[in-house]
Amino acid sequence: MSETAAVRQTEERDDPLTPQFVRQVIQALDRGDGDQVRALIAPLRPADIAELLDLMRSDERRALVGMLGSELKPEVLSELEEAVRDEVISLLAPGDIAQALSEMDSDDAVYLLEDLDEEGQQEILGHMAADERAALERALEYPEDSAGRLMQRHLIAVPPFWDVGRTIDYMREAEDLPDEFYEIFVVDPAYKPIGTVPLYRVMRSKRPIKIADIMEDEQTLIRVDTDREEVARLFEKYDLISAAVIDESDRLAGVITVDDIMEVISEEATEDIRLMGGIVNEEAVGDSVFQTTRNRFSWLFINLLTAILASVVIGLFDASIQQMVALAVLMPIVASMGGNAGTQTMTVTVRSLATRELGPMNALRMVRREILVGLLNGVIFAVLMGAVGVLWFQDTELGLVIAAAMVINLIMAALSGILVPIALDKMGVDPAVASSVFVTTVTDVVGFFAFLGLAAIWLF
Repeated sequence: MSETAAVRQTEERDDPLTPQFVRQVIQALDRGDGDQVRALIAPLRPADIAELLDLMRSDERRALVGMLGSELKPEVLSELEEAVRDEVISLLAPGDIAQALSEMDSDDAVYLLEDLDEEGQQEILGHMAADERAALERALEYPEDSAGRLMQRHLIAVPPFWDVGRTIDYMREAEDLPDEFYEIFVVDPAYKPIGTVPLYRVMRSKRPIKIADIMEDEQTLIRVDTDREEVARLFEKYDLISAAVIDESDRLAGVITVDDIMEVISEEATEDIRLMGGIVNEEAVGDSVFQTTRNRFSWLFINLLTAILASVVIGLFDASIQQMVALAVLMPIVASMGGNAGTQTMTVTVRSLATRELGPMNALRMVRREILVGLLNGVIFAVLMGAVGVLWFQDTELGLVIAAAMVINLIMAALSGILVPIALDKMGVDPAVASSVFVTTVTDVVGFFAFLGLAAIWLF
């Protein structure tokens, strides 16, 4: 067997959603063969079923959900892309959704409910037990993207005077406990957390030992209204596996675990990339042409306005361009190099702002560094482009003009790449959303103006 074939075979074993498998499912759907569809879907894990639904057209998705019926695993709903999830939920009866929510972790249940309108939420919650409904309604009162929405309500909390034996017996006998957990929280009589005990330490300690003797006093407490990006930063900074969430009275309200944070990090990274590309709303593979067009139109329109501004600058020097065609040939190079350099600086700056690596204490040092980087790159590329201009057009003065313009634009690209995101962040505007438009405009306008302005003064 060739190496390529072996790699392909390994990939197919790791990923069950091969093109052949997906075609088999769709062909069975087209035939209306429910037994075959269920037989194909049965071995898949919830994440694989969710990915399959994401890949399908809307009509195929409806058919698959209809054929699976009550066999659709509840965990699938929390794995779906937002747009697909809303569509699938609309195909299910409120009672079925309520049953699925009752089988989920509380944070997954909140994630499923939070994007529905209030009427839809109440219709589903009306089919749930009173205690489950009250817990979900309380969670939905917390701000969106907060720790209160992210946390799980099920946890293990014990007083410090319990011994290890009693704690183990409690974990074995109590019914309303989480399926998976990493540590036990120690609370005082007011239910305020005073420490934690890693699960491995409980299992390795003798039964008579008091919990107070093996607990860790140092812990990271997160308030319910903390933004989830800040929660992710705390997990990364302190290498946390789980962390207690406290309410307004400092009482233990829930727990956030590392698997929840991994989802947050993935979603935030995806959002930042999408926003930097000018896509404000979330897109899914299954979105219609109209939805996708509408989603991308607004920022494309803003880009059109900024492009017109750059064209106006070019129009100011139309006489110079008519006298020397070389200006029109070399002009895009200056603007393009500035745009790329500005995007590099902007990307690093936006990421540094998001991770809190860039703040008031080191902002000036970062600005100085970027200016020097822009200057150094400008000089290097000025020499290269100056030589190109001289050799290409046999004009030494033209080479000097493009060299000078290159230095000016790369310095301005560095400045705008760091100052624009910082300014937007200070104004409360997400720098990932708006930075690219402003940085591109600055580099285009400065590049054209510097190159054509110097040419008008020096060459004519």
